[in-house]
Amino acid sequence: MTAAKLGECGSVLWSAHAPHIHKIQIVISTVIVVLTLVLTGLVLLRIIQKKSFMDRPVNSNSSLTIFSNAQIKKATGNFSVKLGEGGFGCVFKGTLQGSSVVAVKKLKEFGQGEKQFRAEVQTIGMIQHINVVRLFGFCAEGSKRLLVYEYMENGSLSSHLFSKSPAALGWEVRYRIALGTARGLAYLHEGCTDCIIHCDMKPDNVLLDADFCPKVADFGLAKLLGRDFSRALTTMRGTIGYLAPEWISGLPITHKADAYSYGMMLLEIVSGNAEKIKQGRFTYFPIFAAVKVNEGDVMCLLDSRLEDDVDVDVEQLIRACRTACWCIQDAEDHRPMMGQVVQMLEGVLDVQVPPVPRSLQNWVGMDDCSRSTDLYSL
Repeated sequence: MTAAKLGECGSVLWSAHAPHIHKIQIVISTVIVVLTLVLTGLVLLRIIQKKSFMDRPVNSNSSLTIFSNAQIKKATGNFSVKLGEGGFGCVFKGTLQGSSVVAVKKLKEFGQGEKQFRAEVQTIGMIQHINVVRLFGFCAEGSKRLLVYEYMENGSLSSHLFSKSPAALGWEVRYRIALGTARGLAYLHEGCTDCIIHCDMKPDNVLLDADFCPKVADFGLAKLLGRDFSRALTTMRGTIGYLAPEWISGLPITHKADAYSYGMMLLEIVSGNAEKIKQGRFTYFPIFAAVKVNEGDVMCLLDSRLEDDVDVDVEQLIRACRTACWCIQDAEDHRPMMGQVVQMLEGVLDVQVPPVPRSLQNWVGMDDCSRSTDLYSL
């Protein structure tokens, strides 16, 4: 076959396949265009949603003061005195006109900072209780998100509990802090129009005023639930070490998750211990505490810095340790409500010896530490 005829054959073959190839090119081009339009649309939708969320008016209690950014900059000396820093922003000291000292939380301008801002305004904004930190007002100017709180002279509970200083909080003060914090949580759960779940109870989020009166603080992860406790949370939030088992297992979350976190914190109030310990077979303090409470040996759980504290009330210590171990039970229906915790600590309810939680038994291979699951008696 000559070169000319080969050329003619090639032309015929190309002509035969040309329409098919052209169709493929059209399909590919169309797919690319459609994908580009879809992606562009999604990006625009995200921008619009974010702008809509940022521009949405903040539902706040009418008693809250709305500050301008300029007012807050002046009050804080252009944010010159930092009190602390967290995942959502920083806290600064400020002075309002009239010489009122305040704490100003400056939140990150987008994303979680915006969500935390709205959560705090919509929950703590409507609350006035001696054991809940008071929100005076806020700023929502442009992208600025700032919250103005009462100033707590003695900082966070954690700064005192876990300090290496030998001058530790005395027992009487610790017990008052434990009881006051329980009252604050009980009010959030049972005393408000809607049940408010804090979702992040820990010593960092308990603030102390000049008289060491405790105030539950930091409502950035808090959620409102119905008064009948019929709704629950499913999205994980909180701090590792204080999370109830249902957070980890993915079960719905109720106000009893706060009770679990409070129980872990109460053990820390008693012991001043926030870290792992190594004592015999125990490497995790809650296990050690639960076993010792079950055995009736609570004195070994007391902060060693309180050995010479003549104000240590053994009956209070027993109540605190037993209450803490009821709060950290695996099954939420075995945990007390926070109103009951208050009564336990006040001595109104006689607290029974709690069983060692099954999850903690598994850690140490205990055969049988189960006792009655009757929580309390009058």
